[in-house]
Amino acid sequence: MPSSPALALPRLRRPAWLSPRVARTEVLAGLVVALALIPEAISFSILAGVDPRVGLFASFTMAVVIAFTGGRPAMISAATGAVALVVAPLVRDHGLQYLLAAVILGGVFQVLLAAAGVARLMRFVPRSVMVGFVNALAILIFSAQLPHLIGVPWLVYPMVAGGLAVIFLLPRLTTAVPAPLVAIIVLTAITLAAGLALPDVGDEGALPESLPFLALPDVPLTWATLTTVAPYALGIAFVGLMESLMTAKLVDDLTDTPSDKTRESWGQGVANVVTGFTGGMGGCAMIGQTMINVKSGARTRLSTFLAGVFLLVLVVALGDVVALIPMAALVAVMVFVSIATFDWHSLRTLHRMPRSETAVMLATVAVVLLTSNLAIGVGVGVLVACVLFARRVAHLVSVTSEATADGTRVYAVHGALFFASSNDLVHRFDYAGDPADVVVDLSDASVWDASTVAALDAVTHRYASRGKMVTIVGLDEHSASRYERHTGQLAGAH
Repeated sequence: MPSSPALALPRLRRPAWLSPRVARTEVLAGLVVALALIPEAISFSILAGVDPRVGLFASFTMAVVIAFTGGRPAMISAATGAVALVVAPLVRDHGLQYLLAAVILGGVFQVLLAAAGVARLMRFVPRSVMVGFVNALAILIFSAQLPHLIGVPWLVYPMVAGGLAVIFLLPRLTTAVPAPLVAIIVLTAITLAAGLALPDVGDEGALPESLPFLALPDVPLTWATLTTVAPYALGIAFVGLMESLMTAKLVDDLTDTPSDKTRESWGQGVANVVTGFTGGMGGCAMIGQTMINVKSGARTRLSTFLAGVFLLVLVVALGDVVALIPMAALVAVMVFVSIATFDWHSLRTLHRMPRSETAVMLATVAVVLLTSNLAIGVGVGVLVACVLFARRVAHLVSVTSEATADGTRVYAVHGALFFASSNDLVHRFDYAGDPADVVVDLSDASVWDASTVAALDAVTHRYASRGKMVTIVGLDEHSASRYERHTGQLAGAH
């Protein structure tokens, strides 16, 4: 009997990071990010009013968890300044345990928002807001380095300059090793060999000596506790999701690869829940560290995972060594990131861009710099863009009229009718001079909202008060449905 042919099994796709070349890039990029995370996490801990360990543990758990749950490979999540600003008042008034409860609840809110489809709102963020977001971010990254450049020994300046020279020039010779990592190693070696007295990582705060562990926040499970932490939890959820989704979109553009924004949204929530239970301050995507990762050549989840692992190893097992890294080396890396992040093309094309888009970009940058909050800046930028768009579209509506052979006056309306464009519609008709029969032809127009229906009702009412009859024709299916549903129900709107 002939043997039956073997069943063809589906061929499993080999993960990209199993390639030795890719793995080497991912490992080295993760190490550079971990080194850059240490002073940032310590600084954000101080900003939030908590021990440096809280920020460092948050950076570890956020990075490791999001490596599995996130929707954007190579994006780095950790403790951030935006979240620190949100929770600082809660820590000041109620202490660390209430912060941990807020982080857990904020994570739950993020999962619920992801299920509600919040990621789909990203398509409403215009390019001018994205450009403003990126430019403001670059300025914030650079300005965050100024405290390390003011009132410091003069040797810091040539060290930073030397670090920048390594970062910019080394890629012309080789890309086998990330230039930022080489800069950190070289500057640290010079500092130690020459015995230079320069500010180092150890001056930023005490590093943890033990691993994080799971624990419940020590807060009473009462309604009063919920009402105390819920507003801050919502702040963590919204700020975290907005920054994470904006960063994911930026990385999508830089790498020409798509990401799963919904997965990223609930992944951020899961990461924050885990972080809260392990004593961390919560966080979200970090644009600066993500740019370091991407600019170092990382493209997979391995770099994100290793950034968290290396961070924990560096601060717990090798804390004494890490503490010796001069801050000048990390400042050089972050200055490079700010230069690489800024959209210089937007300045060169500023005179050719429409004034409305320039206004949106500048409004986004200005609000971010004034509030030091990227989420507020993006929100204001989107609001300004919507207002300017509505104002521009409102002027695209036109009304023409002609008299037919039987004496009927026909008005033809052209354009999109909504609250901004329909307000002036009632003034486009000659109520006193028109004949008894008037036709309003909407064949080239669309009714988008109840404000337009109210405007059409006002037109009909004004003609009716003079004993004249109006017939509305040419409505498409959706406009007719909207008109029939609301007409006669909006008295007093005009």
